Amino acid sequence: AEQAKILVAEAEENNLDDKVLNERFGRWHTCSLCEQMYHSVVRCALGWACWKTYLGRPETDQFRSNAMGLLGMGLASAGHLADALTVQEAELAMTRRLGESEDAILVVQGNLASTYSMLGNIEKALSMERDVYSGRLKLHGEEDSNTLRAAGNYAVSLHDLQRFEEAKSL
Repeated sequence: AEQAKILVAEAEENNLDDKVLNERFGRWHTCSLCEQMYHSVVRCALGWACWKTYLGRPETDQFRSNAMGLLGMGLASAGHLADALTVQEAELAMTRRLGESEDAILVVQGNLASTYSMLGNIEKALSMERDVYSGRLKLHGEEDSNTLRAAGNYAVSLHDLQRFEEAKSL
């Protein structure tokens, strides 16, 4: 956590470009040695550390927003689903309130849908996954990797609800 914090701070101080900033922020969620994303309690701990690091920034700060997302995903990864749901719902409200891009909103909705699914609220997850898939399809077309991932998530929820004909139509 300390390494990620230092790397991001150095990049900001030296006015490095967004690509470098994003790579350095990636240390909060991805191991620099094996390049795998952290999971479970490690992801949760780093999510909390990231959130504590950037919480004091303005609501419009991108790192603060990203930290909120990492916290929500970390809580979900560690099985703290009710807490994850609270964070992700607040993140979605903030993203909409700040007028973020449709892509940003779809990312948050996708994460929230996943949490609803893990909580067993498949109908709510399905509704949100339908919106995410529809949004991705409109923005990026059917060949886009994020659209395909959204279609897969939507199909899994349809399958879980035994709505096989609808799943086949995707």
